[in-house]
Amino acid sequence: MTQLSIEATNLSVRFKDRLLFHIPNLVLGPRDAVYLSGDNGVGKTTLLKVLSGLQRPTTGAININKPSLLRRLFYAHSNNGVVYMHQTPYMFDGTVLDNVCYGLKFTIRERQKRRNEAINALRMVGLETLADEHISVLSGGERQRVAMARAWVTKPAVLLMDESSASLDQESTDRLVVLCKDLLSRGTSLVITSHQKNALTELCRRQWTISDSQLIERAELQLVNEDNNKYAYAG
Repeated sequence: MTQLSIEATNLSVRFKDRLLFHIPNLVLGPRDAVYLSGDNGVGKTTLLKVLSGLQRPTTGAININKPSLLRRLFYAHSNNGVVYMHQTPYMFDGTVLDNVCYGLKFTIRERQKRRNEAINALRMVGLETLADEHISVLSGGERQRVAMARAWVTKPAVLLMDESSASLDQESTDRLVVLCKDLLSRGTSLVITSHQKNALTELCRRQWTISDSQLIERAELQLVNEDNNKYAYAG
């Protein structure tokens, strides 16, 4: 898997007169696994949407070290390999398998191979017996599993998981962990938001916390300093 890195500079989001956050510098490298924490309303979801390209920041630039042309073509459906998973993922009118296959681009010759990959993804999340059922029969937790299977089959370079375990029981969370570990082994980078630590956040070796409109790097006791655009070390 070709790997990507994301670097953001002078990144800020404002809503009218309110500054949600200002981040002078942010780097997400290949195979990074980051736990993004913070109180409700501090901007965790907004930051993930900005990094994924789904939302424009008020200021700042986001640079994605892009892969080769061939890889960019492969990733055309997922914003250069960056995939965002919402807490309540959108599902399309169709079968469970249709939803997992959505976004996969393949030729007629490759159809069976891609179908087998999608079935395997459903098997990994424990839903292969429901592959041909309409998506409407699934519970909220099962839909989150389908979303994870859909992300896994695209083999993203960066996966942004927004409260993906919020509606899941322990077994479902453990199944997501298996897929995340597989993606990490392939070179995918993860950013995971969660209100509390769990089996998914235990995969992370870094922790970002948004507090007082700033981004704190807890793993290395680093604080993003607004005044001089450099890291100020707390230790």
